[in-house]
Amino acid sequence: MEYFTTTGKASRRAVDCVIVGVYERGKLGVGAADIDAAGKGYLKELVRSGDVPNKPGQCVVLTGVPGVRAKRVAVAGLGKHSKLDGTVFRKAVAAAIHALDGSNTRQILNTLTLEPVKDSSPYYLARSSVEVMGETLYRFSEMKSGRKKKPLALSKYGHAIASRGDTSRSALGAQHGDAIAAGVRLARDLGNQPANVCTPSHLARVARKLAAGNGKLTTQVLSEAEMKRLGMGSLLSVTAGTAEPAKLIVMKYKGGGSDRPIVLVGKGVTFDTGGISLKPGPAMDEMKFDMCGAASVIGTMAAVAKMKLPINLNVVVPAVENMPSGKATKPGDIVRSMSGQTIEVLNTDAEGRLILCDALTYSRRFKPAVIIDVATLTGACVVALGAHRTAIMSNNDKLREEIFAAGDAAGDRGWPMPQGDEYAAQLKSNFADMANIGGPGGGAVTAGCFLGKFTDGMDWAHLDIAGTAWKSGAKKGATGRPVPMLSQLVIERSGALP
Repeated sequence: MEYFTTTGKASRRAVDCVIVGVYERGKLGVGAADIDAAGKGYLKELVRSGDVPNKPGQCVVLTGVPGVRAKRVAVAGLGKHSKLDGTVFRKAVAAAIHALDGSNTRQILNTLTLEPVKDSSPYYLARSSVEVMGETLYRFSEMKSGRKKKPLALSKYGHAIASRGDTSRSALGAQHGDAIAAGVRLARDLGNQPANVCTPSHLARVARKLAAGNGKLTTQVLSEAEMKRLGMGSLLSVTAGTAEPAKLIVMKYKGGGSDRPIVLVGKGVTFDTGGISLKPGPAMDEMKFDMCGAASVIGTMAAVAKMKLPINLNVVVPAVENMPSGKATKPGDIVRSMSGQTIEVLNTDAEGRLILCDALTYSRRFKPAVIIDVATLTGACVVALGAHRTAIMSNNDKLREEIFAAGDAAGDRGWPMPQGDEYAAQLKSNFADMANIGGPGGGAVTAGCFLGKFTDGMDWAHLDIAGTAWKSGAKKGATGRPVPMLSQLVIERSGALP
């Protein structure tokens, strides 16, 4: 894909399509006003007749617009002029791209980047535009036979800018957006693949392939025998019931000299039956998405490597299956974690924390600047926040606020959740140092408190993405979240923002 910027008039650009916007009450956006002037009032007449939408998420594609060199004009609704923010902007871009999907459009100029979007800039508008395009055009059809619908085959995608001084910022935004979109696409592909394809071994192969030929990126994969020698009894207790071997995937991107790395740890349960604490049958197929934490940190690594950011980033993925068998861990069993702490496994379906705690302990060896784990950890998080926001917990208030702000900037929002001794007290066990579950109340928080017991002395945060990692229903599929949030955080820490 080739990205470009232009200060030229929308009506004079000889592309396959120009995207313009119309506000409520017939107010034309910057690009739309130019199109209307070139067409001698043609667009305004359509607005008056009600043939052009003005609500966010709506779009109509016009052809043969007089005075305009573009073959098509996609007119997207922008809603109220006073309420144009990043969310509305993304809806408008998505509506335009969706309306063009299936056409033979190969070159697009987006003039919505000229609109007065609140709290934005040429960098963020171009970046959001490219990310939304990637999200809108995403398809997962590799498992389908027969003829497949061809997606929009774009070769050039441009952004209108107000002045040439905005060129470098807009170009950087498009470059970063392209990398983040690629990371999201990888995360979605991994999540959407069935569990008989996306096994722990498959995740390891993908991680190795990403590192191939990249001098700054390396991948190491530890076997079960190596994990046993390290004392990862908690992690290995989860994989005891399956024939599929567990893997500990360690990726290292070195772009920041001797700086301490950011470490991302992603839960990689490639299928979760619940083990002996078996899940109910309905919707159990969606437990292939229980590795979306792993997919998101691998996707973030792919984005960071493509952006060539000047920073050090490590990714650690404990990858396992959780299956019931005669060898599976039983409720009431006690296991010893790599940290030496013992855990009474009261529920084998609370397995994510059992693999993450050993991965967090392992990550201490990297002396991380910060460590963030990402996991589809609790149904309680879905009850608390639904499918809209990722839960953010941390032992460092500044880090929690930093992640929250990164999510807002990236349009991939989170919400801060508490921690405290009153929640951690629910994890007490009569027989071990702790239990792996607490009571029925505050389930998402007690899960975070469990992980917190393995992060003393580290600046740590926990992201529960159980509600945001995938969608159910007619549009079932992985979302790729929180790749944009994590990428924003790494970009900011690298100093690469314009």
